[in-house]
Amino acid sequence: MFASVESALLDVVVKINTYLSNYILVFLLVAVGLWYSIKTHFVQVRCFGEGMKKVFGNLSLRGGRQERGMSSFQALATAIAAQVGTGNIVGASGAILTGGPGAIFWMWIIAFFGMATIYAEATLALKTRVVDDDGTIHGGPVYYITTAFKGAFGKFLAGFFAIAIILALGFMGCMVQSNSIGSTFQTAFGIPSWIVGIVLVVICGVIFLGGVQRLASVTEKIVPIMAAIFLVGGLVILVVRVKYIPATFGMIFKYAFQPQAIIGGGFGYAIKTAVSQGAKRGLFSNEAGMGSTPHAHAQANVADPHDQGVVAMIGVFIDTFVVLTLNALVIISTLYTSDGVLAGGYTGAVTETINKANLAQTAFGTVFGSSLGAAFVAICLFFFAFSTVLSWNLFGKINVIYLFGKHSAKVYSAIALVFIFLGTVMSNDLVWELTDMFNNLMVIPNAIALFALTAMVVKSTHGVGVKK
Repeated sequence: MFASVESALLDVVVKINTYLSNYILVFLLVAVGLWYSIKTHFVQVRCFGEGMKKVFGNLSLRGGRQERGMSSFQALATAIAAQVGTGNIVGASGAILTGGPGAIFWMWIIAFFGMATIYAEATLALKTRVVDDDGTIHGGPVYYITTAFKGAFGKFLAGFFAIAIILALGFMGCMVQSNSIGSTFQTAFGIPSWIVGIVLVVICGVIFLGGVQRLASVTEKIVPIMAAIFLVGGLVILVVRVKYIPATFGMIFKYAFQPQAIIGGGFGYAIKTAVSQGAKRGLFSNEAGMGSTPHAHAQANVADPHDQGVVAMIGVFIDTFVVLTLNALVIISTLYTSDGVLAGGYTGAVTETINKANLAQTAFGTVFGSSLGAAFVAICLFFFAFSTVLSWNLFGKINVIYLFGKHSAKVYSAIALVFIFLGTVMSNDLVWELTDMFNNLMVIPNAIALFALTAMVVKSTHGVGVKK
C-alpha cells in the first residue's frame, strides 16, 4: 500500500519538476543572473579580487561570540555550509549520469551568472533586515519581498516563499542530506542507516538548541576543514590520472553541445536534458537565486551591504568552481575516459551497479581502492551534509518565526529532527524529487522581488565604477 502511494507520488512530482526545470527554472536563473550582471557591470568580474581579499585577507576560524548576528566570515561559512552539501557530490553525480559530462559546463554558466544574483540577494538581505531589541536579527527574502511589494500581494509572495523554504530546506532538504549520509555510511562501513539517523538527530538537536551563536561557532570551523580534506583527496586522484585531464575537459565542452553522443536520444532531447540537469543541480549546489543563503548573509556584521555582497560571490565560486568542479573532474577522469566503466555512456549492465548515490565513491575507489574510496566519500559527505542541515535549519526557522512568531521555533526544530531521521529510511528518488520541486518553487517569488529591487542593489555598488 505504502509503496504504491509512494510510486504514484513520485510520478506526479517528477512531472511537475520536469515542467518547472525545463521551462521556468532555466529561464529565471539565467535571466536574473544576466540582468544583474549587466546592471552591475559584471560585478562578479570587477569585484572578484575585492571579495577574495575580504574573505581570505583576515581569515580566522575563531571569530568569537558576536554581540548580535555573526562576523562576515561566520556568515559566509554558514552560507557555504548550506551550499556545499550533497549537491556537490550526489547532485553533481546525478547531473553527469543523466545529462552527461556536458551538464557540468551548464553548471558553470549558471554559477557565473549566479555570482551576480547572490550579490544582489546578500545586499538586499542586509538592507531590509530587522533587528529586535535583544539583538536578534531577522533577514532574508521574505523581508525584501515585502519591501518590494506592499500590501496583500507582497504578503502573499512572502508567505508562499516562507512555506516553500520551510518544506524545501527545513524539512525535505534535511531528508536529502540525511538520506545521502545514511546510504553512503551503509555502503562504506556497513552501519545501518537508521542508526546513523539517530546519531544525526542527537548532534543536530544539541546545536539547534544553541541558537545562531553556536551554529556560527561550528560552521566557521567545520567548513574550511571539510573543504580542505575533500580538496586534498580530489587532487590526489587528479595527480594519478593527470594524463586524462585534457580529455576530461574536452568531454565537458564537447558533450555540452553534443550530449546525444553520450546520453543517447535525439539532439533536441539530449541538449534539453544536459542544460536542465546543469541548471537544476547547479541551483541545488550553489543556491544562487533560490533565496536560501541571504538568511545567513543578513546576519553579517559589516559596515556596508556591498561588503557582504562581494563576500557572498566567493561562496558561489568556492562551491561550484572549486568543490563541485573537483568532484566532477574526479568522476569524469576515472569513469568516462577510455579505460572507465562509463566510457560508452550510462547504459547496459552498469546501470544496475552504479547510481548517483555511489558514483563518487566508485570514482574515488578506482585510485584509493573500493573500501578506502567509499570511506573517504562517506566521511566527506557526512561533513558536507551535516553542515548543510545546520544552516538549512536556521533558514527554515527564520521563516517559521516570520509566519508564526518566536514561540514556534522549538516546535519547528522538533519536527525538523523527525524529518532528519525519516530521511535515512525513505526512498532516495522521492526525497530528491520533492526537494527539487520545493527548491524550484522558491525561485519564483525570490526572482520576482530581485527584478523589482534592481535600483536598490545598483546603489550598493558605489565606488566600484557603476553609475548611479
